[in-house]
Amino acid sequence: MKKYGIITAMQEEMQAIKNIMTEINEQKIYELNFIKGKINNIQVILVEAGVGKVNSARTTQILIDNFEVEAIINVGSAGSANDELNIGDIVIGNKLVQHDFDITAFGHPKGFISNVGEYVESDSKLIEKMEQTISELHNNDFKIKIGTIASGDIFCTEPKMKEKIRNKFNAEAIEMEGAAIAQVCKLDNVPFIIIRSISDSPNGNNNITFDQFLEKVSKRCAEIIKKYFSE
Repeated sequence: MKKYGIITAMQEEMQAIKNIMTEINEQKIYELNFIKGKINNIQVILVEAGVGKVNSARTTQILIDNFEVEAIINVGSAGSANDELNIGDIVIGNKLVQHDFDITAFGHPKGFISNVGEYVESDSKLIEKMEQTISELHNNDFKIKIGTIASGDIFCTEPKMKEKIRNKFNAEAIEMEGAAIAQVCKLDNVPFIIIRSISDSPNGNNNITFDQFLEKVSKRCAEIIKKYFSE
């Protein structure tokens, strides 16, 4: 039977997905709570990694080492890097980059990681299926974009920083975990996909917007996951 890993960063994101699971039991490894169960008839392992690249990379490796998942899906919230995206819109990350990784002193472009490259690409088959899933759910309430998601260990609030990331990487969304999960999956040869629902746009005060809309975008991500596993 197929088994998927699902990684979120925050409690609200994790709880929204747990609410659509059945046959739940839990296992704690290194103080991480792995929630085993089913969404429709598909086995899933859900875990809340915590915020940031180290937390997400650590959790991804523990998940891979202990549960023999065939693919990993990372879902959650993100800030918009594209002014055309609004709160609740969906970004499917076909490429992931760590915008704060910098070894340009050695002649490499910003974001380049040794033995990895500048970008890590999501699995094309997962992207195709996810795009179809979201399209079937799609209505006039939200837009869907496929493009680059940029990750870094900073909650981006400054418009100038957003524009810098947008211009450098052509990023659609900015968050704090996806590219680290992508890196671990690439190195371990595990297919993955990163999905983000826009919760805020860097404007100097977007932490308020983020808190206000986190529950909304978490439920939207759970709706997508439920539909994804319905076929």
